[in-house]
Amino acid sequence: MAERLSWQDYFMANAELISKRSTCNRAYVGAVLVKDKRIIATGYNGGVSKTANCDDIGHQMDSGHCIRTVHAEMNALIQCAKEGISTAETELYVTHFPCVNCTKALLQAGIGKITYKTEYRPHPFAIKLLEDKQIPYIKHEVPKLSLGID
Repeated sequence: MAERLSWQDYFMANAELISKRSTCNRAYVGAVLVKDKRIIATGYNGGVSKTANCDDIGHQMDSGHCIRTVHAEMNALIQCAKEGISTAETELYVTHFPCVNCTKALLQAGIGKITYKTEYRPHPFAIKLLEDKQIPYIKHEVPKLSLGID
């Protein structure tokens, strides 16, 4: 029998799978919001609903950033807002370290912990905010497990 995944590996694997839905090829990002070991929302990088995506018509660049895309973390938070789900004391599993704007939104939403896989341009102010608020941010180490899938 294959070794059982830890909760952290399970949620990060979900974030990685969700990232495959991203529609901005500058970064395929997936996010999973978790409360009491239950997934309450997910998000991936993509255009505003019912508008064109980067993959369809190209990037809308401003100061080196694609502004067409709604970030994965924001999409997960917005999903909770639309459904009336509290994000207080939730954990975020995300494939890339959140940008400074997503970090601010996550902190305002009451996120209690962030686990990320890739350090994609971590902003010093985002790190300062997390440390000032004493919110753990942990780089996820990929397990060396066999999933028993051949």
